[in-house]
Amino acid sequence: MDLRNTRTIILNSGDPETKREEIRNYFHATYTIDEQLYDLLARDEAFYLRAEPLRHPLIFYLGHTASFYINKLSIAKLIDHRVNPRFESMFAIGVDEMSWDDLNEANYDWPTVAEVKEYRQQVREEIDLLIRSIPLSIPITWDSPFWAIMMGIEHQRIHLETSSVIIRRMNISEIREQPLWDICPHSGNPPENCLLPVEGGRVVLGKERSDALYGWDNEFGTHTSDVWDFHASKYLVSNKEYKEFIDDGGYTSRKYWTEEGWKWVQYANPSHPLFWVRQENDFQFRTLAKIIEMPWNWPAEVNYLEAKAFCNWKAEKTGKSIRLPTEDEWYRLHDLHQIPDQPDWTRAPGNINLEHWASSCPVDAFKFGEFYDIIGNVWQWTETPIAGFEGFEVHPYYDDFSTPTFDTQHNLIKGGSWISTGNEAIRNSRYAFRRHFFQHAGFRYVESDQPLAEPEAMYETDQAVSQFCELHYGDSYFGVKSFPAECARICLDHMKNLPKTKALELGCSVGRATFELAKEFEQVHGLDFSARFIRIAFQLQEKGYTRYELCEEGDIVSYHEHNLAEYNLENLAEKIEFHQADAANLKARFTGYDLVLAANLIDRMVNPAMLLTTIHERINSGGLLVLASPYTWLETFTKKDKWIGGFRKNGEPFTTLEGLKELLQPHFTLLGKPQDIEFVIRETSRKFQHSVSQVSAWKKNS
Repeated sequence: MDLRNTRTIILNSGDPETKREEIRNYFHATYTIDEQLYDLLARDEAFYLRAEPLRHPLIFYLGHTASFYINKLSIAKLIDHRVNPRFESMFAIGVDEMSWDDLNEANYDWPTVAEVKEYRQQVREEIDLLIRSIPLSIPITWDSPFWAIMMGIEHQRIHLETSSVIIRRMNISEIREQPLWDICPHSGNPPENCLLPVEGGRVVLGKERSDALYGWDNEFGTHTSDVWDFHASKYLVSNKEYKEFIDDGGYTSRKYWTEEGWKWVQYANPSHPLFWVRQENDFQFRTLAKIIEMPWNWPAEVNYLEAKAFCNWKAEKTGKSIRLPTEDEWYRLHDLHQIPDQPDWTRAPGNINLEHWASSCPVDAFKFGEFYDIIGNVWQWTETPIAGFEGFEVHPYYDDFSTPTFDTQHNLIKGGSWISTGNEAIRNSRYAFRRHFFQHAGFRYVESDQPLAEPEAMYETDQAVSQFCELHYGDSYFGVKSFPAECARICLDHMKNLPKTKALELGCSVGRATFELAKEFEQVHGLDFSARFIRIAFQLQEKGYTRYELCEEGDIVSYHEHNLAEYNLENLAEKIEFHQADAANLKARFTGYDLVLAANLIDRMVNPAMLLTTIHERINSGGLLVLASPYTWLETFTKKDKWIGGFRKNGEPFTTLEGLKELLQPHFTLLGKPQDIEFVIRETSRKFQHSVSQVSAWKKNS
């Protein structure tokens, strides 16, 4: 198979066994090209360097793409075992520079490159066996087992690109050229850019579940927009055109920059694009594995903040309404040119899918009507912060792919780059990055009088998340007090005469008990497996409020906002850390606690005994473990042979409390009699879940 010319798989047609082999070949091609990217590193030590300060070193990403398969296939219940639990915890999270990413290198004991490569091979063999053995039926939809396989493959292709950006930022002495990654040999002076008219019209976005291609959750749903007539630049902005902005004092003129952009300028102190290399009075250019003479007719590669400043400068110089295009305007330009989608082209119509070069190329190399580079060469920044379309639903296997970016801080990039493959290279792909971030991304500009929509963070519409926002921060119902606040109160009552240095809440959901514990503890960690939930806790920590919508009845919803000050929880943010983590596979750093609270967690775990028999290792002598659970054992979450109680043992009823005593008494002593706490989850204005959780407190033996 030609590694630099593969296509994402058509999932809704074909013979099942032929399709199985197609997916198997696609998997191995993806795995191989990913590994050949890392062959660019000249020595093993380079894997541990931090070329990008907001991302992990490359040793993380070497392991991350493999561990992702295992973690997601475990969630999908396609496998029931771990390959390497330590690696699958260490390499789990690190895609975006969100604050719950643990970027403190002191918290990592990285394995050797050889160990990670051996792990990758073990995973490769595991996935190959799975592809060859699990049932396959056509069509493959997002409910199908093979959707999880495709998720792992397309995720690995995303990291092929993001890792290449990190490699491109490394010192050139750490890189060795490889034949697979040959760059474009053509360069020179660019043509003069100009604005060309684009006829407005209706844009229709969003995929149906029956779509032929794999898609991430943010691609599904519906969105329509009427785009006004506008003008767009004929070419992407070239290095030469961007240099005019530099020469005119662009990086030193505050007036061209947004407030966010100017803060970044003051912090990063840039004077030219990241991949330009200053040589006395001239510039050279950094490609993936080589520094070359400046190709002035290649596209300028910048972050959104730089692209926006250029547009403001261009507007001032021309007197026109110059800005970046919106997502809708980019699609209007794309759709007018009837560009075939990736699986259907004979050869890539632009510098995309690695079919031409492993670098950018001249901005006038690939023509689409009167325009150039509508797709390919480099990604194109837009003015649009990403949000879900109407009908957006989180995919249960990967709940933190999109939702952490629905915060108005991540802008969409469109069109793909030279290394965009698989899902990245199709029309419907939607990827977004923080505005100060770098990808292989540049821009074209537009002239338009159509006003921009004011970005606003989406109200939380995920039903489960909204219900827990209400449980934690909303109204009380039927006289029942806040469940998380009551759990924290019980903990603090037990801790009256004990040290209150550091506490841990496992399964913290949207964070209320974590905040409550911080009233008296010096430091509190809140951990939850779901990014959908932990994202709300993080927003509360950062902004002090949360917004969400609740179902009243049918399609009628109400909108709600609550803030920490309502509960005297403000000014506690510095004492709290929220992290996305699996309670059953915690990193070693989460230890040394005076208190661990796990509320309504154990009966939702795959193997609760694993936590209960090891949690003492994380608690100081004399410290407390507080458990709360309604003991709602369901095989949906926990196979019956892993239940702690709720079954007959030797013919007699065996309760969960008896099971807890059996598991915990080697290391803990039960304090007093367990007590019951009610909690009410509001589903609609007339439907509620009224449950009772049993709370038990256990003191670790000295």
